[in-house]
Amino acid sequence: MKYVVTGGAGFIGSNLVDRLVEQGNEVHVIDNFSFGKRENCNEKAFYYNLDLSQKSNSNDIEKICKNADTVFHLACVARVQPSIKKPVSYEINNTISTVVLLKACVDAKVRRFVYSSSSSVYGNQLSLPLNENDNTNPLSPYGAQKLYGEILCKTFSEVYNLETVCLRYFNVYGERQNLDGAYSLVIGIFLFQRLNNKPLTIRGNGKQKRDFTYVGDVVNANILASSSKKVGFGEVINIGNGDNRSINQIASYIGGKIKHIEPVLEPFETLADNSKAKKLLNWRPKLNVELWIKSFLDKKKEL
Repeated sequence: MKYVVTGGAGFIGSNLVDRLVEQGNEVHVIDNFSFGKRENCNEKAFYYNLDLSQKSNSNDIEKICKNADTVFHLACVARVQPSIKKPVSYEINNTISTVVLLKACVDAKVRRFVYSSSSSVYGNQLSLPLNENDNTNPLSPYGAQKLYGEILCKTFSEVYNLETVCLRYFNVYGERQNLDGAYSLVIGIFLFQRLNNKPLTIRGNGKQKRDFTYVGDVVNANILASSSKKVGFGEVINIGNGDNRSINQIASYIGGKIKHIEPVLEPFETLADNSKAKKLLNWRPKLNVELWIKSFLDKKKEL
């Protein structure tokens, strides 16, 4: 089977590419390497250095997607806080690229389009766990762009008969996550600080809670979303572990000194209702964050 993965040199995308290749599929990757890394590339996949947000590349994108069963759209400029500082560049990279790719998939007669969305579309909700029927209230340009991407997918299913499904990820962690820089998430930041004998920097009081989801489980969700006969009409599905941990708990799993710094605008707590994923995709998470952190640190001690 032929598959196309955008952002396939990035954190989640490269893990998905590896799995698809392992299954014996023909995998084509579109990545402009602004965030993707060459060392993440799988030698058995085909790579194209293209900017999805440039309409001038649409013909090339269509050719790459031709005869593909599914296009997995993971390419984006991610993270909430940087999007608040650079809303225009985020809009170009995240929204325009999605429209260009969707149209290319229609023209290339792709069967299904699996879109990587984010729990950031919910914003700060008082009622938990978060259900796909809850109102959305993004607190950042990034969250708003992910929400609009979902709307585009639904529209393209209805107007162009392109099968689409949208996966809302909850705080993904795991192998190949960024450990430093502005685009790192809290687990990556803490691990980098621990490995470099620096204090763990906790924003605010650390009582904020997140539903942390293992990258391997996210990969499974993508593959199931491609094959499930119960989806394809723009469905939105939470991909989260279904439990949450405070930032203080994550810090305690990693260990080391702690330093509190200024808080930022962010939801206080996230927790996924993943019953829809279980029903429509037959998906269930297999790993929790405490066990993964312990395994990661144990491997570092062995080196």
